[in-house]
Amino acid sequence: MPGRSAHKPRIYGTGQHPVRREQLSAGARSVTRKLQEAGFKAFIVGGAVRDLLLGITPKDFDIATNATPEQVKPLFRRAFIIGRRFRLVHVHSGSEVLEVSTFRAAQTGDDATDEHGRLISDNVYGLQWEDAKRRDFTINALYFDPETEEVWDYVGGVTDIRARRMKLIGPPVTRYREDPVRMLRAVRLAAKLGITIDPKTAAPIPKLAPLIQNVPPARLFDEMQKLLLSGHAARTLESLRAHGLHHGLLPLLDVVLEQPLGGKFIDAALANTDLRVREDKGVSPAFLFATLLWHEVLVHWKTAKDNGGKPLPALFDAMDHVLNAQAQRIAIPRRFEATIKEIWSLQPRFEQRAGSRPARLTEHPRFRAAYDFLAIRGESGEVPMALVDWWTRFQEAGDGERDAMLKPDEAPAATKRRRSRSRGRKKKEAFDETGEAAAGDTASDT
Repeated sequence: MPGRSAHKPRIYGTGQHPVRREQLSAGARSVTRKLQEAGFKAFIVGGAVRDLLLGITPKDFDIATNATPEQVKPLFRRAFIIGRRFRLVHVHSGSEVLEVSTFRAAQTGDDATDEHGRLISDNVYGLQWEDAKRRDFTINALYFDPETEEVWDYVGGVTDIRARRMKLIGPPVTRYREDPVRMLRAVRLAAKLGITIDPKTAAPIPKLAPLIQNVPPARLFDEMQKLLLSGHAARTLESLRAHGLHHGLLPLLDVVLEQPLGGKFIDAALANTDLRVREDKGVSPAFLFATLLWHEVLVHWKTAKDNGGKPLPALFDAMDHVLNAQAQRIAIPRRFEATIKEIWSLQPRFEQRAGSRPARLTEHPRFRAAYDFLAIRGESGEVPMALVDWWTRFQEAGDGERDAMLKPDEAPAATKRRRSRSRGRKKKEAFDETGEAAAGDTASDT
């Protein structure tokens, strides 16, 4: 606003915006009240204020204050100081965890950034106007006071929200160099909120996209998880490609998307994920990453088999190859890797519809996830829908109907003989140990 000091906010009163304290969680109201009663400033800040102004219900509430972490912690029975690069307090209020951060100023000095301009330290406390200026986007730099129900705006965020516009605070090139993840965040939030990225904010992204390579893999995984589980993953992926941000995020994903079946498979997987998120159904990050990387596994699996490898060992080698390549860019947690591998390794077993194998497969702990994965393969045309339909019916069928559905056992004779010998050995071992006939057998007449 012309003539207004950058150090003074434009304050919007209750008649100028729709946000009311009753829209906050009980924990957010309680924590801000206690901080204010102790003589400190306390505001709801960031995404929660933005969402409320856009008519969206926030998922969580962050609080900004002029109290230091050491001053915040004693005010609450369950409060914990966390972080090193960015120290803040987690306050537990019932089942809710409130993140309380201290107003910060811009970090300066030779040790503030790395050789690419990325911030590596951010613990200089400052004034509220400084805190606003160092935030990423104008729409994320708004402060709501639950006591007065006023919105404080130092950077024109309210105007940009009304214009449904995403705009960086400060010079875009500098701000992206400070934190390359801001490029991903701009695309993700714009897709999620249905708003446009300001041309000056968007312009440097294609040129600076390689800076994503400097982001620690664990942090990149967190951002990709938010992006893919936003409920708008399909739209966001399209926007990532439009802004030149897809290279290097998921290795070889571009190759996958250029394949007719690969593109259909990814589209089906993202559409399925978006629908589940919007319907508040659970979505496993492991399942989603399994879908995104599956066609790369198929490529390596086929190559290994073409070179004479046996199917199952070749599949496991392909799985390891793809996950090892992926780990160079996005650090998928080990607990997710195990689930991903189980989902992939169960896929060949869906082809086996004879004997006791189908029933045993339905008892596997990852059967449901693997079946859902199979359904997406069917939807994309990778496997016949008749196979998916068979497994859908088999799950719901009774024992008699299941027996009627089983296919003839077409295993080679040698395989059948090995199975028969194996069963014979097990029965003999049981007899030798007990001196009696194994369960299910009858003693010979003498």
